Amino acid sequence: MAGLMGSPRRGIRRRGRDSCLRSCVVGGPIDCELPHRNYDPDMTASPERTPTERLEHPHRTLAERLEGKRVCICAGPGGVGKTTSAAAIALGLARRGQKVVVLTIDPAKRLADALGMDALGGEPQLVDPAVLAEQGIELSAGGELWAMTLDVKGTFDALIDEFASDEQARQEVLANRIYQELSSALAGSQEFTAVSRLYELDRAGDWDVIVLDTPPSRNALDFLDAPHRLGQFFEGRALRVFLAPGGVAARFLGRGTGLVLSMFSRVTGIDLMGDISTFFRSLGGITDGIIERARGTGELLRDAPTLFFVITSPEPEPVREATYLAGKLHEAGMNRGGLIVNRVHLEGLHGHDVEQVQALLAEELGPELAARVANNLADFDVLVQRDGKSVAALSHTLGDLDPILVPHLDGDVDLRGLAQIERYLFA
Repeated sequence: MAGLMGSPRRGIRRRGRDSCLRSCVVGGPIDCELPHRNYDPDMTASPERTPTERLEHPHRTLAERLEGKRVCICAGPGGVGKTTSAAAIALGLARRGQKVVVLTIDPAKRLADALGMDALGGEPQLVDPAVLAEQGIELSAGGELWAMTLDVKGTFDALIDEFASDEQARQEVLANRIYQELSSALAGSQEFTAVSRLYELDRAGDWDVIVLDTPPSRNALDFLDAPHRLGQFFEGRALRVFLAPGGVAARFLGRGTGLVLSMFSRVTGIDLMGDISTFFRSLGGITDGIIERARGTGELLRDAPTLFFVITSPEPEPVREATYLAGKLHEAGMNRGGLIVNRVHLEGLHGHDVEQVQALLAEELGPELAARVANNLADFDVLVQRDGKSVAALSHTLGDLDPILVPHLDGDVDLRGLAQIERYLFA
């Protein structure tokens, strides 16, 4: 749009700009006749996207980018609307007839609130189609929207269920105090359990698409590397030595330490030595399964049907983090589906000066109100220019000449607001 990337080309589709401006002011941006989701190539003078580049890299809608994909991973800085974008993408796919589950590892209630649900659990929950219909959201035939949050301890328990050699070994590990403390303490990191849950959902084959909302970008890098790091740990020589009969574990539980732990047990009633011994003995039976799971999740993240979207906002710090994350995704060999920029200011002067805007609006608003609106739009135009330069620079740096833009919207995101964002994403 005009003003978004450089100076507007005056005289080109002037009538369209006038109509767009009036629609945006009187009817709201969603009623505007010009697209807001991307730069309009006929109304910008962007040196970053030449006519040749537009021919070589034609616009692809979000639905086209996700065609044939099973996993959509939303990654980016914190506080840029990443969780909302994940929910809106899932909603858009469900509206197009796909069975979709969106998984968030954000403990806050933002996703549940946006979907009109009281709370989310560790298992997929169906978003009631009747609730969606009440907000004017209709799903195509076959379309279903499910949502869930990450249950870290539950995911670890499921791993034990799967890889324990028998029921006795399973019960020993799950009841073991050392395991209970470790599995709960790992809830702060979440990375491996997130990709492990993603792997389970994909392997179950119940979903056309799985949409994952990741932690903020620096933690997302841990998320990407989690399968490799966990596999290295369980394959490492140090752990193998510790688990070996007569190895470090046996020496650790030798006479001196054993005496101390026995006294501790008599005083507290807690058999710490027994718990440690049981934990490491049981762990030895499941390491191969966990190593295999780590390999499988690592392969899933790099698989062709998995697509990463870098989500950010135009502010300087999120842009820097998005640039860093995109580079790491490239280094890790991940498939990137594109750039989504939320909270972009698009409604300014649309290439006009203040006097022109005032004249355009005077007939419908009256001279006094038209003057106030025109001056207000001039203030917003500063933000439009700032965001335009930021998005243009980021697009150029990432080599993404077709970013998806979502305008800055006021108010909390509920189901109706989520549907509005979905319209921008899939425009």
